[in-house]
Amino acid sequence: MSDAKKALFIDRDGTIIEEPADQQIDSLEKLRLIEGVIPALLQLQAAGFTLLMVSNQDGRGTESFPEENFRKAHDFLTALLNSQGIRFEAEFFCPHFPKDNCECRKPKTGLLTDYLQRTPIDFANSYVIGDRDTDIELARNLGIQGIRFAVPSPQPSPGTGRGSQTPLPVPGEVARSPGEETLSWPQIAIRLTQLNRVATIARKTKETDIAVDVNLDTESPIHIDTGLAFFDHMIEQIAKHGGFALTLTCKGDLQIDEHHTVEDCAIALGTALKQALGDKRGIARFGFLLPMDETLAQIAIDLSGRGYFVFDGKFNREFVGQLPTELVPHFFRSLAESLGAAINIKVTGENTHHMVEACFKGIGRTFRQAFRIEGTELPSSKGVL
Repeated sequence: MSDAKKALFIDRDGTIIEEPADQQIDSLEKLRLIEGVIPALLQLQAAGFTLLMVSNQDGRGTESFPEENFRKAHDFLTALLNSQGIRFEAEFFCPHFPKDNCECRKPKTGLLTDYLQRTPIDFANSYVIGDRDTDIELARNLGIQGIRFAVPSPQPSPGTGRGSQTPLPVPGEVARSPGEETLSWPQIAIRLTQLNRVATIARKTKETDIAVDVNLDTESPIHIDTGLAFFDHMIEQIAKHGGFALTLTCKGDLQIDEHHTVEDCAIALGTALKQALGDKRGIARFGFLLPMDETLAQIAIDLSGRGYFVFDGKFNREFVGQLPTELVPHFFRSLAESLGAAINIKVTGENTHHMVEACFKGIGRTFRQAFRIEGTELPSSKGVL
């Protein structure tokens, strides 16, 4: 559902603040923030995540850990985070010991039952973040992904003997299975806000059998095989000038004609791009003008979620290679509808080859501009694209 929240269930001690040897934050002197936590939480919050604090606090409210001591330190922490613009929607603390065998102590989920019953959660894009096995087990029990937090270990720098922070991972190179990740706060921010935008589509009908793999955050590989050489070259232009990796293969009923192959490739490609874009948070959204010798192609796009296509141009030849020119506008119309984008193309020129190629190159360049990540906000006043 569209109002489901991307939730981060975050452990407190050892993850947001350093955990002392006695495992009780019962004074301001013991309160120390984990390095990098504030900028990371701000980045995650700006990316649309709802922050929730979930922590076991052994003996809270007892003589060994008076409520007054807990509140003094925790209220200071809350005020500090609030002063930086960080808001936790809710906090969940279990005061019991393991021997109590309660239902609210992590990794059991009883502490969150009421919240989960009244709050729609996007389970596919929610996480538990913590430094203990119980946090990873809590993630499994909730049916979401778990990320194990750890402060980076100092590594010797070559030639200096001095320590340095563990290098940040390249987005997409981190293992994604629950319990297999051990990341610092800067790494977590990268992991959750710069996920590789990838998609794999298989589309099989009585007329075509198509497989598409797309990655919007890398420029290779590019491999196209549709059985129509010029059409392959044109789709390759979209990916090359769009700056994204694309593998597209199609086995179509070319013994009948080219229509089904061209149309269905457009549908499959548009569907894959739409899936890879995800919620479109941070994209430029709009995008272009492309000259090619005597030809001028004017391309405009809006990744609005609404498919619409306008074409203004007239080709002087019936075919370019094996591609009927009447199918060029039809390709872009099918692409616009399956991608959910408004696409306007106006092309003028004399050489039909140049005109067709300018359209495909122009779409690629427009995609490059519109797909680009510029920030973390959703580029829409409606709150959804």
